Amino acid sequence: MIETVKNRRSIRKYAGKPVEEDLLNRLLAVSERTQTMGNMQLYSVVVTRDEEMKRRLAPAHFNQPMVTQAPVVLTFCADFNRTVRWAEQRKAVPGYDNFLSFLNAATDALLYAQTFCNLAEAEGLGICYLGTTLYMPSQIIEILKLPRLVMPVATLTVGWPDECPAQTDRLPLEAVVHQETYRDYAAADIDHYYKEKEELPENRHFVEINHKETLAQIFTDIRYTKKDNEAMSDGLLKALKQQGFLD
Repeated sequence: MIETVKNRRSIRKYAGKPVEEDLLNRLLAVSERTQTMGNMQLYSVVVTRDEEMKRRLAPAHFNQPMVTQAPVVLTFCADFNRTVRWAEQRKAVPGYDNFLSFLNAATDALLYAQTFCNLAEAEGLGICYLGTTLYMPSQIIEILKLPRLVMPVATLTVGWPDECPAQTDRLPLEAVVHQETYRDYAAADIDHYYKEKEELPENRHFVEINHKETLAQIFTDIRYTKKDNEAMSDGLLKALKQQGFLD
């Protein structure tokens, strides 16, 4: 498993081979052994195989081609609906229509999704994590008919790989691990930790063709802008209110 994770890479191109239902269900079932708050399993996953449904989901993920090309799309949801229904049918009074409950359920869902990722890759499947799930959640909610207290938090495309792309870079371990207490970063630390990333030929080329001075400006001015973040934050807050996690 260590080697599987060490060698992992995002797969965006898939062979024309189906992911058998038995295999998918086995991986999802074993993934249920992941840790969960209070043993409540505050998650659900919507499996999308239908071509028309994938086409409908694609715009919510900025029409990334792997959404329609992958044989399976999995939408992992923070889900307090099932727990609330169980509580109400057992003469209990639930109080899970709040932001803390969303965070707890989102954590459960993301842990479940990550365990599935590790197991799927160990079986030779390729996956791509779509960071777009929280950008336009209301579209996903409508398409997948998610009820109150169910919120999409992660999406994976899944299939048999038809490519072997280069691995993306990672920061050194000392950049992310703090001993005993958080030690803030001095300017020299930032220079050291980001030096390799900034000097990669592909990143230097990206800066050049976009007429920027630094790689950081690619992130702040092009990829994840303040304007976009604020607009999508508004959409996220509206979706959380719509789904009952915020007043």
